[in-house]
Amino acid sequence: MASILDGCTPWPEEYVDHYWAAGHWGGSTLDNLLRGWAVEHGPRTALVHGGTRITYANLNRRVDRMAAGLRLRGLRPGMRVVVQLPNVPEFVVAVFALMRAGAVPVLCPVSHPVSEVPELVRVTQAVGYVGPGVYRGVDHTAMAADTAARWPFLRRVFTYEPPGTESPYGGMTTDPSNCQYAPLGSIDAPPEPALPPNAAQVAFLLLGEGRADGGAGAPVLVPRTHNDYAYQARAAAELVSLTRDDVYLAALPAPSVLALGCPGIIGTLTAGGTVVLADGPDPAECLPLVERERVTVTSLTPEAVGAWLDALPSVGADVSSLRLVQTGVAPLPRAAAELLGAVLGARPQQVFALAGGPVLLTRPADPDETVLGTQGRPLSPDDEIRLVGADGRNVPDGEPGELLARGPYTPRGHYRASGDGARAHTPDGWFRTGVRARRTADGDLVVTGRAPARGAPAG
Repeated sequence: MASILDGCTPWPEEYVDHYWAAGHWGGSTLDNLLRGWAVEHGPRTALVHGGTRITYANLNRRVDRMAAGLRLRGLRPGMRVVVQLPNVPEFVVAVFALMRAGAVPVLCPVSHPVSEVPELVRVTQAVGYVGPGVYRGVDHTAMAADTAARWPFLRRVFTYEPPGTESPYGGMTTDPSNCQYAPLGSIDAPPEPALPPNAAQVAFLLLGEGRADGGAGAPVLVPRTHNDYAYQARAAAELVSLTRDDVYLAALPAPSVLALGCPGIIGTLTAGGTVVLADGPDPAECLPLVERERVTVTSLTPEAVGAWLDALPSVGADVSSLRLVQTGVAPLPRAAAELLGAVLGARPQQVFALAGGPVLLTRPADPDETVLGTQGRPLSPDDEIRLVGADGRNVPDGEPGELLARGPYTPRGHYRASGDGARAHTPDGWFRTGVRARRTADGDLVVTGRAPARGAPAG
């Protein structure tokens, strides 16, 4: 049951046994789940991006062939590969293909400063980088070349270019690093026999909140196993009653907590629905997409909600298909939540989620007062939540305290944690989120702000 990666903290055996017995963990890797989705939903549309439509069967075939191509390029189980792509089908294909090849994707939003990517490569000792050649004026391939010259373990750079665009970097080898460059689309080979699945292994690394020392240190990385992330995405999909008839608009960055698995891209695929990928939450692009693709669910920041509400009269799109709009990153102001339902005709859902757990959500059937004024309750019945004061003791209901959590999708430690990152988890496995919240009389949680800088771990 141990993780394939050094520097990761496993769940204690008694918790592992309980999560299996409760049916939370299912024992299938995410890439193996995709095989089942392809069998069940083969001809149905899995991904939409612009004029491109990819069925479940085709998605699985592309993942199979790219995984084989990655193995031919020397990728082996446990190797890390930084993936920094925009919201395009290639993001989904590359992530699943890396997992199928046994490698560990390190998911990094394309908006993440390129100046910080070399440190991400160093900390993970990534042997590969998948990113655009040039994106919105930023030369990612030049950054990767500089990084390879600095860190000799980075030896493979796979560049994505929009369809119809020829990459100027394809097939080159740069000196002095001898790093191999290839267009991502050329990573293709006949499928090979599947690797033995181990759902306890780390599926991917997510960027966590903050830095290892609270300032200028290494990035915080969260190891998510196949078992725990498959459960999170599935449970979130069930909570909002996702079905194969739902269409999810991924307008936030694909590696972000909301867009990836709350239920996001993975939860929608779990349900057999369709994922529409957008380059961002710009209402001029997204509102017509909602009309054209009959989008039913999406996730937005409070700022994006405001922009959609302001733009809808001038855009004039028919958004009547929307039934649920999730909002996260920050609490949605009450006035905006009320307008969201009145103007867009969709039920708002407040979500508070961190890369390393927990996930708090209001329920679609909750009273308006709960949806408008709280962040709801934990996703899982086996989520454990504490609110503690500066002395580490639980605070009474109604009083704010730092939010601590344990559960079946909340890892017990950060990847190769040091400094503040190591102090983010207590010796008995509670994740100190760094967020202050209070509990209402009805048991819902209200996020109130950041907790003071942490000192010694709570007990």
